[in-house]
Amino acid sequence: MTTLAKIAKWAALLALIVIPVAVYVGYSLGARVHYADNPLALDWDQEGPYVFFEGDGDLSIEYIRQDADGSRRVERTEHATPVGPGLVATIHYPLDATSFDFAIRTEFDIPPSVYDDGNKIFAISDLESNYGTFRDFLIDSGVIDEQLNWTFGPGHLVLVGDFVDRGYFTTQTLWLIYKLEQAAQEQGGHVHYIIGNHELKMMYGDYGFTDPKYAEVASLLGKEQTDLYGSDSVLGRWMASKNPVEKINGNLFVHGGMHPDLADRDWDIDEINETIRQTYYERVGSARSGQLRQETGILVSRETGPCWYRGYFKDKPAQEQIDAVLRKFGAKAVVVGHTIQNSVNRKYDGKVVAIDVQHPNDDHKLWPEGHSEALLIDGESYYRVLQGGKKEPI
Repeated sequence: MTTLAKIAKWAALLALIVIPVAVYVGYSLGARVHYADNPLALDWDQEGPYVFFEGDGDLSIEYIRQDADGSRRVERTEHATPVGPGLVATIHYPLDATSFDFAIRTEFDIPPSVYDDGNKIFAISDLESNYGTFRDFLIDSGVIDEQLNWTFGPGHLVLVGDFVDRGYFTTQTLWLIYKLEQAAQEQGGHVHYIIGNHELKMMYGDYGFTDPKYAEVASLLGKEQTDLYGSDSVLGRWMASKNPVEKINGNLFVHGGMHPDLADRDWDIDEINETIRQTYYERVGSARSGQLRQETGILVSRETGPCWYRGYFKDKPAQEQIDAVLRKFGAKAVVVGHTIQNSVNRKYDGKVVAIDVQHPNDDHKLWPEGHSEALLIDGESYYRVLQGGKKEPI
């Protein structure tokens, strides 16, 4: 056998070993191959609305319209504030040509940090702007019906962070949450939008993971990208009212996790939320941003903050450390997203529930495609909720 043939033989054998290992490692880390795009995502007719508070006290509602020749223009209306219940906007989703209406409101209260009513909890995380995937999973799971009406009664829908960035339909996703929040309240239920690290990134002006679409949208509207969901937008003010940590029926919900050192700090949940909230819309690099980060330390660090912490899966704290944090906050378990899992599961004697999975993507064709899962808590029972609404105890 020639030297060249021997090299080819060993190269082939090496490839047979290396390629499967690389695929396995990549899959374990959440890597996916992007091989195509959905062309319907480029239809921007009725893109929006983008709703802003203007300097004169009025409210502007702006849509992007796309003409037959592909050119795009802005359609803008102004409305006096305070707005009445009759101010309704429409969201369009181009991939299946569906739409929904919702009432615009402009006053937002900070929600409680603690709830204790014994009602069912449905929790899902990390949808990352995939509106269609999010909507369809809620329908299949009986949280809403096909007309997007709330059907979960007095239950709690908990969105455990990262519903923005990466995908193409951030605006549709946020307005759906906004709409469902109002619909749930009318039925005695609750929608809890827990702030994740990507919501923080958006508020901090960090767009490294935002689809380039939104820079173009901002340019068409004559605004900076920071304005789209900034503190002078309705969605921005609404998002800024949300909490990073909540306790619902004895379960802590937080995007990243609760660092073990929090067991020795004096902060309660309200104080943690308010401390992190002070950093919302403080641009990274500003003098005030630097001061706040020095003062709040562990709570806003990208290693230890509740919106960022990955230690349950990387640092592997001792069971006693997990238990100590739960005792401090009077909780029986902590539910987290942020770190991708193969399926919803429980760790640390069932006291850490990990719910971030690789969801299907709306606008990109990816391999592996991914599958949605969620968590249902009914009393003391915890269930994986699968696509199609099937549930399995965990």
